[in-house]
Amino acid sequence: MRNADDRLIVALDVPDAVSGLALAQSLAETVSFYKIGLGMLTGGGLSLARELKDEHGKRIFLDMKLFDIGATVEAAVRGLARFELDFLTVHGDPHVVRAAREGAGGSDLQILAVTMLTSLDRSDLDAAMIVPGDVAGIVVERAARAFEAGAHGVIASPQEAAAIRALPEARGRLIVTPGVRPSAAPSHDQKRVATPGAAIEAGADHIVVGRPIHAAPDPAAAARAILADLPLRAG
Repeated sequence: MRNADDRLIVALDVPDAVSGLALAQSLAETVSFYKIGLGMLTGGGLSLARELKDEHGKRIFLDMKLFDIGATVEAAVRGLARFELDFLTVHGDPHVVRAAREGAGGSDLQILAVTMLTSLDRSDLDAAMIVPGDVAGIVVERAARAFEAGAHGVIASPQEAAAIRALPEARGRLIVTPGVRPSAAPSHDQKRVATPGAAIEAGADHIVVGRPIHAAPDPAAAARAILADLPLRAG
C-alpha cells in the first residue's frame, strides 16, 4: 500500500508483535511506513516486520543501531538484508557504515547512519567524554562523514536537518528525523525536537513519530493530524 503519505514513519514502540499488529491495523490506510526497534526485538519484531511487509504492503524501517567491528556489522547486515526491508540503522562511524554497505550488497536495503541520539544534549556528551563543541556542529560533521562512507541517509534531529541538507554530500541522500512532536505534545525524553511540519520544511524526507500516536486515545486521528501538518510535496 503506497497511497498513504510515507513521509510519516510510525514507531511501533509497543511490547510485542501482537500489540504492534493491533496498532498497525488501527491505523489502517492512514500509515504506510513503520519503524520496529530494539524494544520489540525479543517480542517478535522481525516476524512482525515480515508480516507487515509481505502481507500488508507496508514499508519497514528496522531500527537496530548496529555497532561493532566491521566484520560483525557486515555479517549482521547481510543476514538482515534477506528480509527485504527498506531502512536499517547503524551507528554513524565511517567504518560501521562501510561495513554495513558491504553487507547490504546489491539488495534494496538502505543504510541510515545515526549521527547523535535526539535524547542527548551537550551535558550528555560531556558525561560520555565526546569531543567538545556545539552539538549541531558535531551532528553535521558526523553526517558528512557518514555520507562519504556510503550511507544512503542519516538519522538526525529536526534541529540539524537544514544544515545537513545544505551539505554537498547530502544531495540525493535521505534525512530521517525522530524527535518530532506535535505542538501540544510533551517532549518526553527527547531534547532536540520540532513539529512535523517544521521538520519537513527544514529538509527531512521522513519524520518518525511514536508516543504521540500510539499513546493517543485515537491513534488514527493522531496520525491524520500529523499528516495534515506536513507541507504539500514539491511538484
